[in-house]
Amino acid sequence: MKGRSCWEPGTVRSLCRSGCLSKLNQDDSGDEEPTSQSDRSEIQGTLKILVSKLDDLSTCNDLIAKHGAALQRSLSELEGLKVPVEGGEKIKAVNERATLFRITSNAMINACRDFLDLAETHSRRWQRALQYEREQRTHLEETIEQLAKQHNSLERAWREAPTLVSSTPSAPTTNKGSERAPKEEASDEDEDTEYFDAMEDSPAFITVTTTENIQHRRSQSNLSGASGGQPSDWTQDDHMSPGCNDVSGKELQPCRKRRAHIPVKPNYSLNLWSIMKNCIGKELSKIPMPVNFNEPLSMLQRLTEDLEYHELLDKAARCDSSLEQMCLVAAFSVSSYSTTVHRTAKPFNPLLGETYELDRLEEFGYRSLCEQVSHHPPAAAHHVISQRGWTLWQEITIASKFRGKYLSIMPLGAIHLQFHSSGNHYVWRKVTSTVHNIIVGKLWIDQSGDIEIVNHRTKETCQLKFSPYSYFSRDVPRKVTGVVADSGGQAHYILSGTWDDKMESAKIIQSSRGGSGSEGKQKTVYQTLSPKPLWKKYPLPVNAENMYYFSALALTLNEPEDEVGLTDSRLRPDQRLMEEGRWDEANSEKQRLEEKQRAVRRRREAEASDALDEECDYDSGREYEGYQPLWFHQRRDSVTGETNFVYKGGYWEAKERQDWSMCPDIF
Repeated sequence: MKGRSCWEPGTVRSLCRSGCLSKLNQDDSGDEEPTSQSDRSEIQGTLKILVSKLDDLSTCNDLIAKHGAALQRSLSELEGLKVPVEGGEKIKAVNERATLFRITSNAMINACRDFLDLAETHSRRWQRALQYEREQRTHLEETIEQLAKQHNSLERAWREAPTLVSSTPSAPTTNKGSERAPKEEASDEDEDTEYFDAMEDSPAFITVTTTENIQHRRSQSNLSGASGGQPSDWTQDDHMSPGCNDVSGKELQPCRKRRAHIPVKPNYSLNLWSIMKNCIGKELSKIPMPVNFNEPLSMLQRLTEDLEYHELLDKAARCDSSLEQMCLVAAFSVSSYSTTVHRTAKPFNPLLGETYELDRLEEFGYRSLCEQVSHHPPAAAHHVISQRGWTLWQEITIASKFRGKYLSIMPLGAIHLQFHSSGNHYVWRKVTSTVHNIIVGKLWIDQSGDIEIVNHRTKETCQLKFSPYSYFSRDVPRKVTGVVADSGGQAHYILSGTWDDKMESAKIIQSSRGGSGSEGKQKTVYQTLSPKPLWKKYPLPVNAENMYYFSALALTLNEPEDEVGLTDSRLRPDQRLMEEGRWDEANSEKQRLEEKQRAVRRRREAEASDALDEECDYDSGREYEGYQPLWFHQRRDSVTGETNFVYKGGYWEAKERQDWSMCPDIF
């Protein structure tokens, strides 16, 4: 029993994929197996017919080429004729060759039609055969999985039987009952245990979820979990420590009522010809893109939407355990994608020097500031400070690649999060967003890739995997899985959920190495407590489908506010006109702003050129500093070693004084 058998839960999927149970599959299939000898002969005969049809097509193609060349020569000779008699003979020859060309073309068309009819007839049979194979594989996987559950519970019962017997030496009359107890317990566990495949790419593992009543019966045994045999840091009622669940001062009542709706999106048809007509003779960089492709928010406001679930960070700041804090930080990183599932319209590109503030100090205890710090390449800097114990900052540069049918959007730059009391400093990066059906079809968005969150103070990590959507996958769409590990690489929590709905965490109480997977990698079996919710998406507002699918926070982002900076996105005229449904005026205003920005850039380039000329003419020529952001400056990060823009201060003090004299005129 100590050796590892092929019926381990860790090898269930790999057995099904490797085909080592093909004999069992043949026995169960019976006469319906599509790969019988007669079917193979029929398929081979079909292939021969298809090859013959392809040869006919090749022959017809050669004849068309031959007669086409002859026809071309005849036409050339006809052009050089001068004598009417000879012209009549040549014209007759041209007609004959044209007739041959038409007959050959018709033959080729008929051969193509026969080929397509034959392929269509047999494709239906192949589809039925493929569907049958899929059903057989699903049935086989379910059968093997049930066997694995039974084997696993029996093996666990055998391992625990000696411990339960030896723990009651003073009552020998109950030994018989004690021997039955493990079997009964194993039977209960077999009914209440769930198996999940996750992160099949690398490294693969299986999660076994144990119900709480079973764990209670085991609490006095010698099982040591992945947390180093100290289960006391985890309660059955709630996975989080008391500090994480402290709700004292969690939320303050909002001081003002925010708007809950915006003007309904107009149903304007997009005339592509009118766009193309305006592009004739213009440089690519000067082509005005209409607001029909946009939503009435800027990229700075979209970046601020990451704070929709800021309460996760408030809760994390109260955590006593850094591993539990990591779970909440991971949930926060996933929650930032929840608003993108229906948001296929692009935000407005910010103008250089454009800013956006979100002051929720009195309501939720935080203040957020974004600034567009670079235009080529476009880059935005973001800084958030909270009175509830955390600070977040990031610099994001967007790189995109158009790949024909879809557009890949790759945010570049690290996100930093630091908690004031513990000094825990977390760093992670965003995954790739993909917009599908760019040319034809309904647009839809997917998120894919890996996120590694690192606590640079404790060296603890969280590996998150965003599974790309696959039509043939049996997994739930938009699936996210993850593992939280300590500095030594020991796993403590399993994270699971979807990036558009919810995330859960499950405490690992035991782990073991399983058999080899389909790619030769060894799977790990994690036994966990029942998962606990970390984050759940808020429902969309009423009539959201007619308001660009904005969330409750997004509806308030462009709400007019007094006392904001003169460069704030709320004051951008084209964006405001679009929100009000005046799209024609918004297009004109957008074109004016873009031309104004180009004029400023040309003037700045001319100043740089003049400064360079002076430096060449005189040894003590002036040095041109170039554009410098107003509220952010570049510094080298001590953690990542990268140079990025960080907040240098002064904005909120200027707002208190209502002194915006330093702001450029960009609108």
